[in-house]
Amino acid sequence: MILGIDIDDTISNTYNSIMGYAQEYTIDVLKREPLLRKGVTCTNHLYTQYLHQWAEGEDIKFLTLYYERILREVEPKTLAKKYLDKIHDEGNKIILITARWENEYFDVRKTTEEWLKKHDIPYDELIIDASDKLSICKNNNVDLFIDDSISNCNRAAEAGIKSFVMDTIINRGEDNPLVTRVYSWPHVYMKMKEIV
Repeated sequence: MILGIDIDDTISNTYNSIMGYAQEYTIDVLKREPLLRKGVTCTNHLYTQYLHQWAEGEDIKFLTLYYERILREVEPKTLAKKYLDKIHDEGNKIILITARWENEYFDVRKTTEEWLKKHDIPYDELIIDASDKLSICKNNNVDLFIDDSISNCNRAAEAGIKSFVMDTIINRGEDNPLVTRVYSWPHVYMKMKEIV
């Protein structure tokens, strides 16, 4: 089986890392109280800007200051490595498909590869700057797609690719009967075994 797997908030706890830095940025740089919108469902990875109600450009300044730190310091989700090892050891191909994008300040590919090596995360291929994950899945014959973005999962599922959405606080307000909601890596593994 070929798996296409997102990194941020799927393999890693990016939300936790981003939110701490977003709070600091809002208080220390923007000089505002970091009030969050409540009851938010965000279908893409721009939830930080939306939650904090940042104005146009304030998100760019945040990423300039914190993006590299977030990518280096984020921790893997509990048991992600253990179950990715099992999945990989069973002969499945793992393609990491991330929207992390290259920029002028640091080498995102190198930083991501170093993080994967540091945490000993198994994979066969790494695709960064993935703005159209559906096309990447199709071009790589992905059988199972796993992401925290419900919109990415919806698109893949509607194209006939089995899709799991990794549950997060940001994506809980939307469900699709074609997409399986998973809550942990043990759950991913259990649901994967049901479709093999």
